[in-house]
Amino acid sequence: MSDAQRPQEPVPGDPLLLTPEEAATVLRLGRTTVYALMKAGDLRPVHIGRSCRLSRSELERYVRGLEAPRTAPRALRRAGTTTDPRGLFELGPTSPDAA
Repeated sequence: MSDAQRPQEPVPGDPLLLTPEEAATVLRLGRTTVYALMKAGDLRPVHIGRSCRLSRSELERYVRGLEAPRTAPRALRRAGTTTDPRGLFELGPTSPDAA
C-alpha cells in the first residue's frame, strides 16, 4: 500500500468531531450518502444544539463494520418441505387423496 492510500493516524490538531461534509471527504463519499447513512442509522451523529457532527471513532466503527466478514444466511427449513420436484407446477389440490 502506498503512503497516499495508507490510512492516516489522527494527529493532535485533527478535530474530534466532523461535519457531515467533512466526514464525506474522509470517507470519500458524497455528502448526500453520509446524510442517508445517518438517516438509516448506520452512522450515529452527535447533536450539539442544532448542529450535527460525526466523531472520528464513529467513522472508524462504521468502516470496521463494512470490513467484517459476512456469513451466508442459513436456509430456513419448514416441516413438511421436500426436495421432490413433482407437483411443483401442478394446479389444483396436491394431496394424493384428491385425485
